[in-house]
Amino acid sequence: MSTQHSIIAPFTILSCSDFNAQIPYHTHFHYEIYYFHSGKVNYLINDRIYVLQPGDLLLMHGMTLHRAYVDPSVAYHRTTLHFDPFYFQQFIQTPFASDLLAPFQKLQNIRLQLRGSEKLEIEASLLKLEKLYLQQDSFSKQRVQALLLDLLILINQLCEQPLKDKQTFPSSKEHHVQTVISYLESHFNEDITLEGIGQELHLSKYYLAKTFKEVTGITIFQFLMQRRIYQAKVELINGSRPITDVGYEVGFKHPSHFSRAFKLQVKFTPEQYRKQHQLQSPRRG
Repeated sequence: MSTQHSIIAPFTILSCSDFNAQIPYHTHFHYEIYYFHSGKVNYLINDRIYVLQPGDLLLMHGMTLHRAYVDPSVAYHRTTLHFDPFYFQQFIQTPFASDLLAPFQKLQNIRLQLRGSEKLEIEASLLKLEKLYLQQDSFSKQRVQALLLDLLILINQLCEQPLKDKQTFPSSKEHHVQTVISYLESHFNEDITLEGIGQELHLSKYYLAKTFKEVTGITIFQFLMQRRIYQAKVELINGSRPITDVGYEVGFKHPSHFSRAFKLQVKFTPEQYRKQHQLQSPRRG
């Protein structure tokens, strides 16, 4: 059984429970607050793997590639909140508070492992926000803005707490997959082969291929393709270099291959994507 609630931008909140919620790698311009209630999930954010536990709160800078890999045998319950940082700064951020977007801008993507009273406070805040979203009258909308402000102040308080410097994994498999992802993050625009990765990491290419698929749900080369397309999207939006040059820069050897792969994943050609998003996206100072 699945329950979903959503609100039109500049805010979107979703609370959902289901057994099979495999979502592909994706990016977005909104900042994201993700709270994990229950399930069995490996959450991938760019070059990091988070093995989630109930009470984990993820803060994500939306333009970083991310996805949840869900074990379909266990019910998956999470709450996500997306908000437009430009709208927040202009209409909600108060002069008496410090820059409340700092955790997203400076830490980029982090996990806060909430337990006890902190966990209960975040859950209550998200539940109240969700209920007010559904009412859609003028007073409820004002209360939503006030609650979002309060939530961001609380998150900033939580971000003052020490974060673990070193990630831990429940098994060597996750550790090895993390090593592969970190390697791909540093070399995604180069000529990559499974043999080369195995030699670099001193692991069997067969073991790497099997373990990567088991932990992430996709193959090494599917991840590599998505990473290259993600980088191309960033370059197309933020730059003015020719489309062909962008393709070469992110690791494609042939312009035709770049164009086909991009359209297959994004549903637009690189030219269409650049035109659409450079017109619609606000310029950043």
